[in-house]
Amino acid sequence: MASQKVIEAKSEIVNEIVSTAKDSASFILFDYRGLTAEETTELRRILRDSDSSYKVWKNTLTKRALDSLNLNLDDCLAGPSAIAFSNDAIAPIKALSNFAKEHPALEIKGGIVDGNVTSLDEIKALSNIPSREGLLTMLAAGLIGTVRDLSIALKQLSDQKNEQ
Repeated sequence: MASQKVIEAKSEIVNEIVSTAKDSASFILFDYRGLTAEETTELRRILRDSDSSYKVWKNTLTKRALDSLNLNLDDCLAGPSAIAFSNDAIAPIKALSNFAKEHPALEIKGGIVDGNVTSLDEIKALSNIPSREGLLTMLAAGLIGTVRDLSIALKQLSDQKNEQ
C-alpha cells in the first residue's frame, strides 16, 4: 500500500492538473514520442513564444483530474501524452499544428477548448483560423472596401446632381 506521503504528492499533482484545466482556455493532449531532445526544446520555445506551456503528467493522474471535472478524454490518454495549455484558446493549437507539419512525430490527440471536450477534427479546424491580427486586418479591409464603395456612389450622385 502506498505511503501517506506518496498519496499526498499524487493528490497535489491531481489538484495542479485540475486547476490548470479549469484556468486554461485550451488544454491540448499530444503524443511527443519520436521527437529528439533538440526538437523538444524547440517545441517548448515555440509554445513559450505563443504564451503557452506544456507539461507531462502521468496519464492515470491526468485521468483522475479530468474525471473530477466530468470530462472524458480517455481515448486521448493512451500512450505517452504531453499537455499544452494556455489562456489563449487558439495559440497552443496553432503552435502544435505548425510544429507537427515540420515534425511528423508529433501527433495531436485531442483536448479541451473553452471548457468543452474537443475532437481532433475541431482542433484541426481551429488551427486554420487566422491570428487575431489577421482577423483584424480582414475586418479593416472589409470596412475600407465598404467605405470606398459608398464614397464612389456619393461622388457619382453628386456628379449627376451637378450635371442637371
